[in-house]
Amino acid sequence: MTKRRVFHSYVFIAPSLVLTLVLGIYPILWAFRFMFYDYPGFGVPKFIGLGNFARVMEDSQFWLSVYNTFLYAAGKIVFTIPLSLILAVILNRAMKGRQLLRAIYFMPTIISASVMSVVFGIVFNSFNGILNQYLLKLGFISQPIEWLGPDYAMITVIIIAIWGAIGNYMILFIAGLQNISDDLYEAASIDGANTVQKFWFITIPMLGPILQMVMMLIITVSLKGYENIMVLTEGGPFGKTEVMFLYVYKLFFPVSTTNANVQQIGYGSAVGFVTAVMVGLITLVYFALSRRLNKLY
Repeated sequence: MTKRRVFHSYVFIAPSLVLTLVLGIYPILWAFRFMFYDYPGFGVPKFIGLGNFARVMEDSQFWLSVYNTFLYAAGKIVFTIPLSLILAVILNRAMKGRQLLRAIYFMPTIISASVMSVVFGIVFNSFNGILNQYLLKLGFISQPIEWLGPDYAMITVIIIAIWGAIGNYMILFIAGLQNISDDLYEAASIDGANTVQKFWFITIPMLGPILQMVMMLIITVSLKGYENIMVLTEGGPFGKTEVMFLYVYKLFFPVSTTNANVQQIGYGSAVGFVTAVMVGLITLVYFALSRRLNKLY
């Protein structure tokens, strides 16, 4: 490669490199420094060593957010993967209007999380929400349900998360299904296999690599997700939907309507580091299990 071409290559990657350094690497290093300081965002930082980490261990609100995060992720994973796979199998068949249906189910993926949450906030509004109005008219309920109240808030945000994620993973499953040879199904039919047997013994094993990738994506996205919760409930009511990354966000950018109404850069950096380590360890555990699953295919 000539020096001219090398120069041109660096010119092309320079914008991405600069953005990565300025918006990615530098903030991480900046936050890493303040993990060891008591720094509210103004004045002179006070070095306190591991004091912020000791505070994390005793922070009940943080550990509640950890519990909520795993509850939210589990609910999303358990329902999203089966529903996405079922939709993919149905829409992979030769049927009229399947391209339109694929586009409809994929549409939520390209909608902003904030816009989607505002729309669902109208749907699930406790007093004049669309859902409650229809349920009252149909006689299924006698009084409005507080969908964003203490009893149902987590269920509601999980439902919204599932709705927004199904289409994305459905497309991945469809791509995997299209790589499975029809000869396998024909051979199974000759041997007398029914639809369920062909799905269980052919479709699922052949989708093994796609399933592994989908699991990795949905685990990491679910553990890091907080946008729709921030718009809908701000982590409330009473911390019922507070998740880890939303808690970190509030420490850096306080919301006046919550208890975390004082900016805490130092403590927020420590909480963010602990949260990132948790997500990283879970990802490493999944990779280890994934390598073992690879031996099955």
